[in-house]
Amino acid sequence: MTVNRRTLIATGLAAPAWAMPGRAANRAVALDSGDAPAPFEAMPEPPFVADPGLLRLDDGWLFHKGDIVVPPILGHEESYQNAKAGIAQGAAAVGYDDSDWRAVQLPHDWAMEEVVDPAANVAQGYRRRGIGWYRRTLKLPAEWRGRYLEVQLGAAATNAKVWFNGVLVAHSFSGYTAILIDITPYARFGEELNTLAVRVDADTMEGWWYEGAGLYRHNWLAVRDAVSIVTDGLHADPRRDGTGWAVPVALTVSNIRKTAATVRAEAVVFDPAGRPVGRAEADLTIDPLKTAEAKVTIPVADPQTWSVERPTLYRVETRLMEGGKAIDTRATRIGFREIRFDATTGFYLNGVATKIKGVCVHQDHAGVGVAMPDAMWEWRIRRLKAMGCNALRCSHHAPAPELLDACDRLGMLVMDENRNFNPSPDYLRQLQWLVRRDRNRPSVFLWSVFNEEPMQGTEQGYEMVRRMAEAVKELDTSRPVTAAMNDGMFSPLNVSDAVDVMGFNYQHRRYDGFHAAHPTKPMTSSEDTSAFMTRGVWKTDMARHEVSSYDTDAAEWGLTHHESWRMIDTRPFVAGTFVWTGFDYHGEPTPFEWPTTSSVFGIMDLCGFAKMAFHLRRAQWVDDAPVLALAPHWTWPGREGEAIRVIAMTNAETVELILNGKSLGTKPVDRLAMPEWQVPYQPGRLEAVGYRGGREVARTRIETAGPPVALRLVADRRGMLGTGSDVQPFTVMAVDARGRTVPTANAPVRFAVMRGAVIGVGNGDPNDHDSETIPARRLFNGLAQALVRAEAGAGTLTITASAPGLIPARASVRVIAAEALPALPATRPVAMLTDWKRSDFTASRPDPLRRYAGNDMNSLVYARPGRLEGPGEGPWSTYRTSFTPRRRVAEQGGAVVFAEVVGRAEAWVDGVKRAEKTAFAGAPLVVPFPSGTGERQVVLVVEAEPGKASGLGRTVSVRER
Repeated sequence: MTVNRRTLIATGLAAPAWAMPGRAANRAVALDSGDAPAPFEAMPEPPFVADPGLLRLDDGWLFHKGDIVVPPILGHEESYQNAKAGIAQGAAAVGYDDSDWRAVQLPHDWAMEEVVDPAANVAQGYRRRGIGWYRRTLKLPAEWRGRYLEVQLGAAATNAKVWFNGVLVAHSFSGYTAILIDITPYARFGEELNTLAVRVDADTMEGWWYEGAGLYRHNWLAVRDAVSIVTDGLHADPRRDGTGWAVPVALTVSNIRKTAATVRAEAVVFDPAGRPVGRAEADLTIDPLKTAEAKVTIPVADPQTWSVERPTLYRVETRLMEGGKAIDTRATRIGFREIRFDATTGFYLNGVATKIKGVCVHQDHAGVGVAMPDAMWEWRIRRLKAMGCNALRCSHHAPAPELLDACDRLGMLVMDENRNFNPSPDYLRQLQWLVRRDRNRPSVFLWSVFNEEPMQGTEQGYEMVRRMAEAVKELDTSRPVTAAMNDGMFSPLNVSDAVDVMGFNYQHRRYDGFHAAHPTKPMTSSEDTSAFMTRGVWKTDMARHEVSSYDTDAAEWGLTHHESWRMIDTRPFVAGTFVWTGFDYHGEPTPFEWPTTSSVFGIMDLCGFAKMAFHLRRAQWVDDAPVLALAPHWTWPGREGEAIRVIAMTNAETVELILNGKSLGTKPVDRLAMPEWQVPYQPGRLEAVGYRGGREVARTRIETAGPPVALRLVADRRGMLGTGSDVQPFTVMAVDARGRTVPTANAPVRFAVMRGAVIGVGNGDPNDHDSETIPARRLFNGLAQALVRAEAGAGTLTITASAPGLIPARASVRVIAAEALPALPATRPVAMLTDWKRSDFTASRPDPLRRYAGNDMNSLVYARPGRLEGPGEGPWSTYRTSFTPRRRVAEQGGAVVFAEVVGRAEAWVDGVKRAEKTAFAGAPLVVPFPSGTGERQVVLVVEAEPGKASGLGRTVSVRER
């Protein structure tokens, strides 16, 4: 059976009730000392298909690391040609020889392949980024001629230029926004091939953290009718008025036909069970090369609401009808929910007071950098929800759409943040694109227009934000606008005067003063804490670049986790928190520099393994299930009799601590502080029992581990989808003879996979410089991780972990056949000779060896294969071009292959006649030529049949022998 969206629930790998969104807090979550949870039962949901006209463009790419500099252009003809559309130079040229380039699959972050270098940028994790080139060949079916075609590059870190068939078609000024390119005017069809070339400049920095390098998100080709809904042209965001709920639907439609078109726009709302609950339609006329908008409103009676606990999703499907036929369709998921910020009492979701328990996140992960696999976004959201987190801030950039898909589906609020603080046209378009893309999502509840800008307390900053906020409101009026300020909020005129919700970064001492001065302005902490922890480390050693996990250390501008949550939780007028950060990230290794290469701010480390902060926040944030965890571990050889600080993190009322069966006393619980003991170390079992109303509600224990004897592998999920792109993390740990995890083990581990591949590894150690892209990793304080991609098709994926002196571990997961998203097949690059010069018709045979002056731009005219010429005043004409053979052709020789020449012909290469065609009728002509480097000159002398057209009837290519 092949899994799709309809059959997933019917498989034995569907999510049980306890694994559904809203129940995540009840699941075992510990991974700090190897108390690994059982594998998750649910499969990743196949992607929601919003646009059936999309074909994935992730395969078939060639990559070159480093820039390719075009030599200076000096000659007359070269200068003239360089100024013309379609005649790009260097690696952007259609005929460029990329045969030595490396094949890569996108998404791709080439910076992860780089070794860490102390001379490189500390903020970028000491990885050199540089410049890289990507090229892909596209073959477009002839039946697509006349359709609208759009290349969508998900993101390019950091700036990019894009050429299509030698035409410069796009510049990107941000590494976080999609690049949408209408290629319709330049596309070639049938036998003709198309070349897409991208130069990515990753030396350009937008942020002060690890940003990766390359085409690191998914890429698509949109194939649509000439009259179609534009990308992000469906706006459907439910609203509630005094009488009930309705879904306003707006469709922006474009027309590339040569005449006006009249179509009918239809919209239907479906409930979670797939039943239609409302519909509407409207007619509209679109002029040629224009857009028009159709608007309808669909009432929906008593819908189920979307919330963090129950993220109920509806679906809006739209289509354009013409002559009784659907010519385009588009869909989106929506959620019925109300959001409100109150200046006195905080945030309300669906009328319920809800404290925002959020984290800030960057977008990289151990082993893969910013090229995050889709399933890992869902994995991250599950980890955060298990901690009691209900919101995340995408800091400081437009997030991947797959992350927002997971937030919509699992129930996670999102502060969607703009990267560049600049209302000038090029940069304002980035903000507008973000809002248009994400304004249908129920998870998105705040638009943030900047983070910590120096002009925030000035009149100029106010005016800039006023314009940016207005741009947001023109596209979406249902969500408030905020800005993350760390200063200037008490200036006479500042950014806070231009936003709906005031955002505070680390200004905890100013909460009360600002609220007193602005009692009607809602406020939230947009960033706080910045506490330091190195997972598994329990004593700060600055010389070793290690920070204690006891929550004793924080940046000078921040607070510990205990302190920061107290500041938020005790102030109803502060809507909530966004802790810096949910996960460690590459780069910005504060408070250290070399040799530390990643941050230690995270509640979890780079692999998503829990630090003590995870259990602390879980105890503070989870209210609907018992929580109890102990820290630290209980394996301290050589410290017998020495007092160990033990903390119980719990939401119980009281907790009792028991060592080897002896009670150490019961203490009341202050969830803002947590009870703790000084316990003389004795090997054995340390146990905690939590009580409410005198009744036991939770129990946990930690035990002293012996020497490691074996490895253990734990999968995150029991099953994977056989799409060829599903990825999941496997945790490896060392265990003693009784199967207990050894929290101090640091053995080197190697991985081997059958029916899959390791695409990245990590261990959470910010000071580890080993490669994250080879299938080997040292355990760090007991743990390491391998990210594994399953092969396409059904079967069993098996991963083996081995280490010197330890019994190897093996884990297997079921891979079930699943539908991969439609993709444009990869096409092998072939040198196509597309640009020719043709002489005028003459009565006598022209000289094929004739030379033209370098500044003669008029004796020859442009010609292209597939277009016959004439008849003219005489039967004779010549076609001329030049090319530089690809490497293998230059080494071995090759042939110029004319798919069809109409007319008698002689073919000359480098002044030597190489082939002849004696019949007038159209036929192929193969022209062999010997090996040799450098530019080759081709001349085709054509004699037309009297009174008939002649020339290059079809494509011309250069082939290997």
